[in-house]
Amino acid sequence: MKFSYSSVLIWIFIFSGLLNIRCDRIVFSDDFSELPRGIFNSEGDAHTEYHFLQQAMPKGNWALSTFSSGSMQSIWQVRDENGDRVMYQLKKYRPGLHTHPILVAGDELWKNYTLEAVFYPTKGDIQSGIVFRYRNDRCYYFFGIMGDQAILKLVNDATGFHKPYEKILDKQPFLVPEDGWLTAQIEVNGSEIRAKIEGGPELSATDSTFIKGKIGLLADLPSKFTSVKVSMAKKNRMAYEKERLEFDLVELDLQQKNPSPVVWRKINTPNFGAGRNIRFGDLNNDGTIDMLIGQVVHHGLTDRNSELSCLTALTFDGKILWQKGVPDPWKSMLTNDVAFQIHDIDNDGNSEVIYTMNQIIYVADGATGRIKYSSPTPLTPGKISTNGGNNSFERILGDCIYFCDLSGKGYDSDIILKDRYSSIWAMDNKLNLLWKGACKTGHYPYAYDTDRDGKDELVVGYTLFDDNGKILWSLDKDIEDHADGVAVVDMNMDGKPWILCAASDEGIFFTDLNGQIIKHHYIGHVQNPAVANFRDDLPGLEAVSINFWGNQGIIHYYDSEGNIYHDFEPNQFGSMCLPVNWNGGSEEFFVHNPNVELGGMFDGWGRKVVVFPDDGHPDMCNAVLDITGDCRDEIIVWDPNGLWVYTQDDNPKPGKLYNPKRNPQYNASNYQATVSLPGWKEN
Repeated sequence: MKFSYSSVLIWIFIFSGLLNIRCDRIVFSDDFSELPRGIFNSEGDAHTEYHFLQQAMPKGNWALSTFSSGSMQSIWQVRDENGDRVMYQLKKYRPGLHTHPILVAGDELWKNYTLEAVFYPTKGDIQSGIVFRYRNDRCYYFFGIMGDQAILKLVNDATGFHKPYEKILDKQPFLVPEDGWLTAQIEVNGSEIRAKIEGGPELSATDSTFIKGKIGLLADLPSKFTSVKVSMAKKNRMAYEKERLEFDLVELDLQQKNPSPVVWRKINTPNFGAGRNIRFGDLNNDGTIDMLIGQVVHHGLTDRNSELSCLTALTFDGKILWQKGVPDPWKSMLTNDVAFQIHDIDNDGNSEVIYTMNQIIYVADGATGRIKYSSPTPLTPGKISTNGGNNSFERILGDCIYFCDLSGKGYDSDIILKDRYSSIWAMDNKLNLLWKGACKTGHYPYAYDTDRDGKDELVVGYTLFDDNGKILWSLDKDIEDHADGVAVVDMNMDGKPWILCAASDEGIFFTDLNGQIIKHHYIGHVQNPAVANFRDDLPGLEAVSINFWGNQGIIHYYDSEGNIYHDFEPNQFGSMCLPVNWNGGSEEFFVHNPNVELGGMFDGWGRKVVVFPDDGHPDMCNAVLDITGDCRDEIIVWDPNGLWVYTQDDNPKPGKLYNPKRNPQYNASNYQATVSLPGWKEN
């Protein structure tokens, strides 16, 4: 049953107001007593870059806002000390790092409130304390101890590579007493900020950079926290609850106007299932979409030397067409790409599967898996790693495969194979070498005929190669980190395309086709960008991206001029940010993840406009493509055990429907930059 937005708003707000007559001023209180003892953030690793893992969901009121790898990995632990439950950050960070260990709680709409927290900072020259008016883990206020001072600070993104903008608003000398325990109190009201330590200094500032936001715990050195409490004056609480109610009901209204997801298929994948390592295409040439699931083996440290161990081809009716290798449920997960695709590489109307395994690149018949021809992969350039580093084998394992038209045939017959992360090889469809190149490759290339000569140029990381392998220009010396996603796209739809680069810790930037940087945003570790028409009220196309390492989960939107027009942090997971044509209208959404509570589809304003049903579906991975044929997309969700397909509850839908043109499925990657260009079709 669908309710009127206005009537629901009126009745709920009246009821909420009546409750507020007797409500307590406290809106949040936590002493960690409901949390189990042990490590809090054990699942903070690369698997959540594009997988949703239940183990990494918030625990109690708290979410792990930042994590990094290796020696920069924070360790939050819940302990019992003297009968009290304590949240403890165990690691000491190096001074001057660009990211900080933070646990976050509360509501982004909290505006005027008083925050009180009890904590115990270890003495040292780096900071420990409380975060407030948290917009995301790069934009917030901080009050706490640093060395022999109490400080009040504004943190607001960065001014360059690993150069966070941090402004001290007020500070006073303060020596932590011998017993070490401090009670901090922060009061925010409009632009006025007052902060004090019980029995210690009182700090204040006037600053309106952030007028609302969550709360958090921050510790760059071993520190303990025992209790956190947030309270509001009655008028502030009522104002907050009114704003929260209005926002939630706008989302509810949008969700009711959009088709609901309903299950179209369920397929079991016992033993041969995988994480986000599936390719889609018409394997048996019957005009319908099939799938190819790849399991992997990791040779050596982490994901530096990975390759396929098993391929399973099957239809969406669950029929297995063929299988190569031995399925093993312990080889289901990956945090990278491996080289396999479905593509009609010779343009004869029948699909091939192109993949690497055992240092051989194969071209196989898509319907049967029969090998048509093969060749050894290229020799590893330079010195072979002997300590588990990248490229530890005589020949490359194949980090990914990409198809483009370097030869001017009019279809994508040429193969790009790359290693991790320094070299690429271009081959024709018979596996003959055309040329090889070297650069800071990043994760996945993008082809575009930039000079309009009928042959593709190739963007690889921050380098543009001509169709013959000549480097036209490179920004490798100017950009520190590797590229996590690149695309060439006409954002303004004026015939003047730009290159979009999601550049890991370098943030995101846009260049012209000559490599001149037009806009550069230092907003953290940016990856998985997507371009589509997310908003009709803005000219041209929009882009969306998500952050990961050091500040995972922050989503930014960009207009056709490359300017940020909105950002938000719905949760602390990475995501592919795949555009989805869900209702057949001209505005697309994007899928964050398939989780019932934290996932969903979001629109160009950052509103959750479609939620997934609470029906027990897998929510580790997702993909977006039109399977049923009415132009609109289905959502495929899966984990290693099974795969479900959702379509719209009004499928099929007749009439003129939006039918965007996207990256071809044969160039799928966990690091792709997705481009969805407008188009229409009459059903």
